[in-house]
Amino acid sequence: MKAITDSQFDDEVLKAKGLVLVDFWAEWCGPCRQLIPILEEISKEMGDKVKICKVNVDESPDKAAEFGIRSIPSVFLFKDGKQVDFKVGLNTKSTLVSWINANI
Repeated sequence: MKAITDSQFDDEVLKAKGLVLVDFWAEWCGPCRQLIPILEEISKEMGDKVKICKVNVDESPDKAAEFGIRSIPSVFLFKDGKQVDFKVGLNTKSTLVSWINANI
């Protein structure tokens, strides 16, 4: 799992080949902190299938605004640089794994 900023977003997400999950989050957000260990597990188990990046909305507000983030956590899925889907709120590991697998 990799923390990225506004300036890294294009290279890490939009120019990436394959599946990239982007978690828009903030340090002060309780559900966001609950999602961290879930995403870490998914990253370890599915690292060859999906790249996981985290964008702190307080430190990187431009991309959060560009993608219309109004509630966090917001998790976006990109495939070959194109947004394919998103989920808002805390989701279970099984929900996220199924969602990723459906988009591979």
